[in-house]
Amino acid sequence: MSAGLSSLFADPSGHSTGTAADAMDAQGELFLPQKPAPGADPAAVSAYEDFQRKAATEPLAVKLADSVGQNRIAINLMWTLITGFLVMFMQAGFALVETGLCRAKNASHTMLMNFLIYVIGLTGFWICGFGLMFGAMPVTSLGGTPGLSPEYEVTIDLFGKTFGLFAWNGFFLTGSSYDVGIYTIFLFQMVFMDTAATIPTGAMAERWNLKSFYVFGFFLSMFLYPIFGNWAWGGGWLSTLGVNFGLGHGYVDFAGSGVVHAVGGLCALAGAIVIGPRLGKYNADGSVNPIPAHHVPMALLGAFILAFGWFGFNPGSTLGVSGGGLNRVGIVAVVTMLAGAGGALSATALIIWKAGRPDPTMVANGMLAGLVAITAPSGFVSAPIGFLIGAIAGVLVVLSVDFFDHLKIDDPVGAISVHGVCGSFGVLSVGIFADGTANFGGSWNGVAGNVKGAIFGDWGQLFAQLIGVATLIVWSFGVSFIFFKILHKVMGMRVSEQVELDGLDLDETGIMGYPSFPTVE
Repeated sequence: MSAGLSSLFADPSGHSTGTAADAMDAQGELFLPQKPAPGADPAAVSAYEDFQRKAATEPLAVKLADSVGQNRIAINLMWTLITGFLVMFMQAGFALVETGLCRAKNASHTMLMNFLIYVIGLTGFWICGFGLMFGAMPVTSLGGTPGLSPEYEVTIDLFGKTFGLFAWNGFFLTGSSYDVGIYTIFLFQMVFMDTAATIPTGAMAERWNLKSFYVFGFFLSMFLYPIFGNWAWGGGWLSTLGVNFGLGHGYVDFAGSGVVHAVGGLCALAGAIVIGPRLGKYNADGSVNPIPAHHVPMALLGAFILAFGWFGFNPGSTLGVSGGGLNRVGIVAVVTMLAGAGGALSATALIIWKAGRPDPTMVANGMLAGLVAITAPSGFVSAPIGFLIGAIAGVLVVLSVDFFDHLKIDDPVGAISVHGVCGSFGVLSVGIFADGTANFGGSWNGVAGNVKGAIFGDWGQLFAQLIGVATLIVWSFGVSFIFFKILHKVMGMRVSEQVELDGLDLDETGIMGYPSFPTVE
């Protein structure tokens, strides 16, 4: 590659990503003194000059430091990629859960939506979603990402403060985004986005036509998800509530209870309202006619796959394991699995108390509810608190499913309750339970010190989280509701009554999920 051409990009070859400048100790202190700015403290200038003199006489030590720095970045890159692969595998879990909980006559259709949302979402996020979300966010733990510069954030000034709205860089992953670190972050963040995009396919299953589903996939991946993601994770206004207004560390969402799950769940709520319930689900007096799942073992297997993938979701959000306290990743993993257990057990206990015996599908949803709720606070809480958060979520999901049925909002898989309700609870959990023991080697959202919730003395953090939940409701539910209303008006979202009665497989896909078996209820 010529010098002129390579200057258009960051580091697509990987040769300059990870140097001695990236070597750091467990406390996040860099090995090498940084070049001081003009007018810096004389001690800093002296330390830097002393290092330069030693480097000139000890070239082997400098080369060894380069190797240490590159190995650290390589370890973090590999960790982020592997955990991204785990999150991608969650797509299989969602497909099995949703298809298993629906009826046999819609199996091909439900599975196809779960398959297609991956490629539609990937394409939309590549076109502009990633750029809108992360085009102005440096990811320093990976090193070598100069293309993600704050100068690309579109901002407005209100009350004497700067509010970030969205970024304007990195579309199609070209130009300065052609970099090994940025491509790694793209993969990891893309599969997070795809999780959010998958959630509405369950809530709207068994009556949603494919043509409107295609439009939705691009809407969420190119617009709905990235904009909120920028506000929370890309340097936007929610993340700066701490810097601008002294509200804790601003909106904190470690791995996405809000950014991923509540965005998807509240979007699913809007879609389910607009599209309406399945035929025969509710009687005129408001009573519910249960519509049984066609393959409970499939659904529970999917839940296990999702739980496995969550080891990529939450621990992977450290974006590395080397340097700066990132080896706290083991605590994140254990807290995550305990929350899943707490959710499953509390849901089981409540169902037995209400019905006299456990419902396997609700037990599975209880586990998923616990995992969703712990996603935001997983980097900031201990094992007992993690189990408690999961247990509360397990109760919430059972009560929430009944609540939405009472409102005649039909959700075949419980996605609104698992992801929308428990995702919102997870966001609030940071503001309540964060214990102030982790900052991963530096400040969070530009605020010094560790993240603490209300019970550990920082009520401002809880207020920031409340603002985040309110924003989620207005943005994800409100904008989605308007979108679905327009989409339904323009092209229609629902199949005909006859197609719904016969099953969507043959009419919508041309292939029955179970051609050799009767599927008539």
